[in-house]
Amino acid sequence: MLSVIGCYETGLRSIAAGEDHGWRIRGQDGRVGDFPLQTWCGGLLPGDEALLGSCTGATLDIGCGPGRLTEALGRRGVPVLGVDVAPEAVRQTRARGAQALLRDVFSTVPGEGRWGHVLLADGNVGIGGEPTRLLRRARELLATGGTAICEAQRPGTPLHRLRLRLERADQHSAWFPWALLGADALAALAAPMGMRASRIWTEAGRWFVELVRD
Repeated sequence: MLSVIGCYETGLRSIAAGEDHGWRIRGQDGRVGDFPLQTWCGGLLPGDEALLGSCTGATLDIGCGPGRLTEALGRRGVPVLGVDVAPEAVRQTRARGAQALLRDVFSTVPGEGRWGHVLLADGNVGIGGEPTRLLRRARELLATGGTAICEAQRPGTPLHRLRLRLERADQHSAWFPWALLGADALAALAAPMGMRASRIWTEAGRWFVELVRD
């Protein structure tokens, strides 16, 4: 059994070498799906432009991965820092010319309480399987009036906690917790902690929520 981060980094290195990473995601219910690592390693995706357009000031990209969004914001002149727990993800983000730190978002992060925006794209609201904890942390990181720009599931999708693992050939990772929830459920979850949904929108089949720290 391999660590989740180890599998993730192996995939990133495979793509950097021009190879098929080969990993898929399995849920404990037995369902298997694609692991869209190749997509994250490329250029901007449909729907990214509207997401990035919401970041007009200093932005923290949580779980930045190989850095496509961190790089794009930097190229627009937006002060941006990516954070990720995988060293290879941080290395690839820096190789794009963007700033990134090897950091767990729940540990000390530069500029706590002063960020204009935090970005939770590509399903990262599901990190750790506890979106309530993650939203509380996002609120701590933001300045008053700052926003959390989040990607979620289609409205009507209730909060669903699950356990996943990465698999390829005869290898697999340890199980790890994740969560899925709709844009409306995310907005409802954030409201009691002083984060107001200023808008919910969809583009290119993706759903986004902007939460304002009151």
